[in-house]
Amino acid sequence: MARVRGLIKAIMVPLDPVPRPIDHLTRCGAPGDVALADKAGTLDFAALETMVGAVAAWLRGQRLAPGDRVATWLPKTRLACIMPLAAPRAGLIHVPINPALKRAQVSHILADSGARLLVTQPVRAGLFEPGDVPAGCAIADEATVPVTGEGLPPSDAASDALAAILYTSGSTGRPKGVMLSHANLWLGAISVAHYLKLAADDRTLAVLPLSFDYGQNQLLSSWAAGARVVPFDYLVPRDVVKAVERHGITTLAGVPPLWMQLLEVDWPESSSSLLKRLTNSGGALTRSLVAGLRQRFPHADLYPMYGLTEAFRSTYLDPALVDARPDSIGRAVPFAEVMVVRPDGGAAAAGEPGELVHAGPLVAQGYWQDAERTSRRFRPAPAFSREGGTAVWSGDTVMADADGLLRFVGRDDEMIKSAGNRISPTEIEEAVLAGGEVAEAAAFGVPDARLGQAIVVVARAAGEADQAEQALRARLRRDLPGFMQPARYDWRDTLPRNANGKLDRAALKAQLA
Repeated sequence: MARVRGLIKAIMVPLDPVPRPIDHLTRCGAPGDVALADKAGTLDFAALETMVGAVAAWLRGQRLAPGDRVATWLPKTRLACIMPLAAPRAGLIHVPINPALKRAQVSHILADSGARLLVTQPVRAGLFEPGDVPAGCAIADEATVPVTGEGLPPSDAASDALAAILYTSGSTGRPKGVMLSHANLWLGAISVAHYLKLAADDRTLAVLPLSFDYGQNQLLSSWAAGARVVPFDYLVPRDVVKAVERHGITTLAGVPPLWMQLLEVDWPESSSSLLKRLTNSGGALTRSLVAGLRQRFPHADLYPMYGLTEAFRSTYLDPALVDARPDSIGRAVPFAEVMVVRPDGGAAAAGEPGELVHAGPLVAQGYWQDAERTSRRFRPAPAFSREGGTAVWSGDTVMADADGLLRFVGRDDEMIKSAGNRISPTEIEEAVLAGGEVAEAAAFGVPDARLGQAIVVVARAAGEADQAEQALRARLRRDLPGFMQPARYDWRDTLPRNANGKLDRAALKAQLA
């Protein structure tokens, strides 16, 4: 029997294109197999189902209407891991909020999403100031949410029903909410579990924020394979090394800055040899980083991936090709149609640059209550598309080689990608200008070996530059999370303007380059 069970565990996740309600992931694992391991102990798939049902029943009793939004602002607690399944089971829409965000960003997300309930911790709730929490949004202490007792059964939600809104920064303005359906989440989990070859005996260390689509998928794809997830918030890279050995971790997802940190600490062979796969997104791996990971983790397959929240995941590079093609972002993931489109709408030839356009069932439903921005990003697929329907036009320029492998060329918008985070320059500029220390400001991302891009603010001070910078840094440490802190200020007496009297961002960017 043990041998048969071992063979069953080794079977790769079937590539079934029929989506199910996302809360049915509790049924993907064997009842006695561990689904979650944390400080409170272990939770097998039967207990996971019980807890999801109990939390869903509690949510149903909070006088919330179907389709209402429920936000969570939590570290990686057990409830934070359960809510992506429990809220949709109750017919609600989950809005996870990055625990690194400060009260101003949280307030915006609550107001923009129209959240009716925020589940958080008292210490976080105590940070709010009057007016931060919109009228009609209740706050619940996670400790008061029951996780046992009679619960709701698995849902029969329609595949196109909304299950989550994930907030991501845009190149202009405040973060925008990407609307994800049950089908988006389910098929994304199946797709990743399949091409990563996840199995029930795998163990995933979930170090990425669960509010990040890549981070949330750590949970969903692992559970789709019947595998174990270990949610983990770390303080220093050495904590990750210890956790890998303590929990027998086989799978680790990260972004380039994390890999750099992990290569700077000692890895006993007893820890490094446990890892079977490393997955990367949120920024490209450099050749030197690939070489370092290969040397440090010789037994692990390396999966470079490219994606955007609006379509979750677009491409991955087969580990067998990483050494020969380290600059490639690979081919389309299962369930995705990825095209390279010329400016005239035709298909780009091999070696010809074009915009990456993603079609198929992983495409999100647009931006929450933002028809204008939705119409710019979500447009009809090119005429030559196999899938047709609505596609995501990424704004990123790529090029396919003769073998069909894609290479990232550049980003057309002005987004800053730092430490795996997509950051709006406009949001940085608004924060810089809010305190009166600065008269004018423009934020840019500049190449940085450690972060991918570092944030540089070109500014004209309202008074003395030295005093302005000192006061500004102190205020932004209170108002912005660490990953949004400018690394450098470039003080100018005057800033260039274009013919319309606006700041000439192109000239400033060229000067920085």
